[in-house]
Amino acid sequence: MKVKRSERLIDMTHYLTEHPRELVSLTFFADRYSSAKSSISEDLVIVKETFEARGIGSLQTVPGAAGGVRFVPGIRRDQAEKAISILASNVSASDRLLPGGYLFMTDILGDIHLMNHVGKLFAGAFANEKIDLVMTVATKGIGIAHAVARYLGVPVVVARRDSKVTEGSTVSINYVSGSSKRIQTMVLSKRSVKQGARVLIVDDFMKAGGTAAGMKNLLEEFSATVAGIGIFVESEHNEEKLVDDYISLLRLTEVDEKGKSIKIEPGNYFDRVQSFLK
Repeated sequence: MKVKRSERLIDMTHYLTEHPRELVSLTFFADRYSSAKSSISEDLVIVKETFEARGIGSLQTVPGAAGGVRFVPGIRRDQAEKAISILASNVSASDRLLPGGYLFMTDILGDIHLMNHVGKLFAGAFANEKIDLVMTVATKGIGIAHAVARYLGVPVVVARRDSKVTEGSTVSINYVSGSSKRIQTMVLSKRSVKQGARVLIVDDFMKAGGTAAGMKNLLEEFSATVAGIGIFVESEHNEEKLVDDYISLLRLTEVDEKGKSIKIEPGNYFDRVQSFLK
């Protein structure tokens, strides 16, 4: 049955956003809506212009018989600035201070709206990278990993501190925690990462970078490549960080337990990211 153009546009938009970075042929859409490819092409022009005007992402066209269109999530600079401002406002609330200068962030990491901002920011930052997996370490980074993976259209793998029988055969490494200098263990199932995979590492907090460095070392055991590192909040640290090629959304610059204040600034996001939507 032939579908009205308004219905086609709505369904096409929904399909593309639900399948980010997936190449979709014009034939697929033509068969789906019982429409001519010329009509589908005209519809896609409208979708492309709307995506870019609204800062949703870009629609890439791949020519040839095996070609089609691919939706790549993106973000405008003004949208990124607003999102990071919202995140900073939430993280810097004084009632987040815990004894010892730690920050309570569980509610933020479980807030789907805030994590949606985080996912879109990192997806925009790594839009032009080939990424097969998003990796984090249990447990607080899991929400961030899923938010980012949702926009990139790839699976999530989670490294753990100990091996579980449900993981099957595992690979484990010992690494030095950058801040505490303690030896810790990181474990990942052998089935989690295919040889040669390109992996985006994400984590909720980084002080010296020991955990991120540990994940990099663990991926070497799988002959995998680190496509990038995304950090939600980094802390200013007097010593040299154990990783240097990373993108952070926020930077914790000061914690005053006595005055009950937290100072949060934008991280290096705008220094490292160049591919904003126009």
